[in-house]
Order: sequence, then structure tokens, then C-alpha cells
Amino acid sequence: MGMMMSLMGKGVPSGQMLSALTGALYSTFIEKDVKNFDDFHRAILDMFNVINSALPGKHYDVPSREEIEDFFAEWQASAEAERKDAFVEFMKDTVTLSKLDNYTVITGIVTPPAAMAAKKAAENVPQINIIKAIPDVIFVPSVTVLALISAKVSRKIIQGKMGKSAT
Repeated sequence: MGMMMSLMGKGVPSGQMLSALTGALYSTFIEKDVKNFDDFHRAILDMFNVINSALPGKHYDVPSREEIEDFFAEWQASAEAERKDAFVEFMKDTVTLSKLDNYTVITGIVTPPAAMAAKKAAENVPQINIIKAIPDVIFVPSVTVLALISAKVSRKIIQGKMGKSAT
């Protein structure tokens, strides 16, 4: 009874939750017909989809394709008895909790008031007077989503260029 009450207050630690999920997911993973890397990669992606949809509020990042390719070679080379242990170690080593970067948070906070101010200013310009026809309820979320997408894409482009120039 005491253990249940402490888990209700604090929840199950995420490491224990991930271990329990990893064991259960591995059993469904080996039931899939994995013949080549594409099947293996699809099974890993399906598994992350299940994990992220099952755990409310927490989302885990999928390992990179190169990490999955390396693990696939290791997984194929290992014996049947060692595959589960290798799989659990791979999941523990590569699965990370998804985090928002500061740029996304700042964009999400600053964009709605800026969109309202831009709309009010644009309503007085005769060439774009039609903006009055768009309700605020549609305009502000649309601009916010577009700003978040552009911030995310530009951040990925910048990180990609920096990552390639460093090598």
C-alpha cells in the first residue's frame, strides 16, 4: 500500500518505465518479420511511435539512421540469446528525452502579440485592407504555427551547416 501511494505521488521513475517498456516492446519487435535493414528501421520507428503515444507529456527522440544502421549490424552479428540484451542496451544508450530549445519557446511566446500588432497595423494600409476579413482567432494561431515552423526549420539548417563545416 505504501509503495502504491508513493508511486501515485511521484510516478514511476522514467528509467524504470523505459526498462519495462523496452522489455515489452522487444517481445513485439521480435514478432515482426525483420529480414533487412528497412524492416528493422521500420520496426524501430514503430516502437518509438508506440512509446511516444503511450507516455503522455513525454516524448523520446528517435536515434539517428546511422546509429540504427550500426546497431543493426551488431544485432545481426550477435547470437539469438544476446540480441535482447543488446537491444535493451541500445535503447538505454540512445533514447533521450525530447527537449524544446529556447528559440522555439521564445518564438511561441513572442509571436501571438506581434501577430496582433502586425494585423492592427496592416488594417490601416489600403493595399492590404482585406486582412480585416480574417478573424483574429484564425490569424494569430496561423501566424504562430508558421513562425514556429520557420524557427524550427531555420534552426535545423543552421545546425546542419555548422555540423558539416566542423567535420
